[in-house]
Amino acid sequence: MGFADAIKTCFRKYVTFSGRASRPEYWYFVLFIFLGSIVLSAVDSALFGIEVVEVAPGQISAESDGPLASIFSLAVFLPALAAAWRRMHDTGRSGLFVLYPLIVMIGVTTFAGFLAGFDAAMSGNLAALFAGAGGLVLAVAVFILILSPLLVLWWLTRPSEPGFNQYGPNPHEVIS
Repeated sequence: MGFADAIKTCFRKYVTFSGRASRPEYWYFVLFIFLGSIVLSAVDSALFGIEVVEVAPGQISAESDGPLASIFSLAVFLPALAAAWRRMHDTGRSGLFVLYPLIVMIGVTTFAGFLAGFDAAMSGNLAALFAGAGGLVLAVAVFILILSPLLVLWWLTRPSEPGFNQYGPNPHEVIS
């Protein structure tokens, strides 16, 4: 599958979360999104200007308030999610694995909030004990949070599962 075919396929299957997506289909679409974002950000900067803000002494930040890159991001969000979902199916995994980093982030944030509230409500030696244990668990959770996107990226790069799996036929073996 070529670059143009991958883009056409992903837009044709805009919100199709069933079936399988080959590696070229997914990664060419990711490349399209990356290149489209860069080009539209440059167009936004040219049309709407760049605002340079001094964040701290010696540090500046450049921002553009142009709408084109944002509209593009919204337009490709669902097909990108659907393509990643189908790509996971192609490797024999549930599409929910794409959301693994988001699930971990929600869990870590909830646990950190719970821990902060618990520490504020307790006092004395028991609070110190829970703060130490909670801090250790939180450190492990943050480590998992950092590794989870890398794990998903690794899964997305795996080869297709040969033959027919529970999500459909192998896209390389299907004659269009």
